[in-house]
Amino acid sequence: MNTQILVVEDDPALAELLRYNFECEGFGVAVIADGDAALDSVRGAPPDLVVLDWMLPGTSGIEICRQIRRTPELRALPVVMLTARGEETDRVNGLDGGADDYLVKPFSIKELMARVRAVLRRTRPGQDAEVLDYGGIVMDLTTHKVSRDTKPIHLGPTEFRLLKVLLERPGRVFSREQLLDRAWGRDIHVELRTVDVHIRRLRKALNEGGAKDPIRTVRSAGYAIEVPSP
Repeated sequence: MNTQILVVEDDPALAELLRYNFECEGFGVAVIADGDAALDSVRGAPPDLVVLDWMLPGTSGIEICRQIRRTPELRALPVVMLTARGEETDRVNGLDGGADDYLVKPFSIKELMARVRAVLRRTRPGQDAEVLDYGGIVMDLTTHKVSRDTKPIHLGPTEFRLLKVLLERPGRVFSREQLLDRAWGRDIHVELRTVDVHIRRLRKALNEGGAKDPIRTVRSAGYAIEVPSP
């Protein structure tokens, strides 16, 4: 499924330029012009990466970044800051505030795209891998084989796709809506409770033989995959 980018920018012309170029690169894009609304959106439905202006109506970009880093469920969310503030102290403050990268306006669109791809590679190292390996669970994307602690795990196609989404971002909480989008596709109309059915099937397969459950249910939020505590 498309990587989802949230662009937080109050300059309409620049926002549309960013939307156009990200969509041309194959990303899904949402644009928000207000800092308060952006923070609410990130908390309610985290994207895969935020492109964040520093100076915004409402909550500033640097404060949004700080709030993201203070929230356990969002701490790993990549943030690229865009700003007209080019002094060294501003760059340092932006990076110290939690930004993964920092570009000063005016900037090259090609450079921004390259920076975004680089940040995604760093923060989502399994995204382009042929094998996902986390907590003893190994998923071979080429052969479609899954094992846990070397023991083969037999999954249906939907459970395989769900596990792939979770393994690509261990620890991240995915809402049912996000799992539907990524495992089924945006154009497929499936009821939210269908996600719960397939999560139960995935759990049963992964936990066969009494293994500890690696899927964490977050009340009113969704699901995450984490190494179980001893």
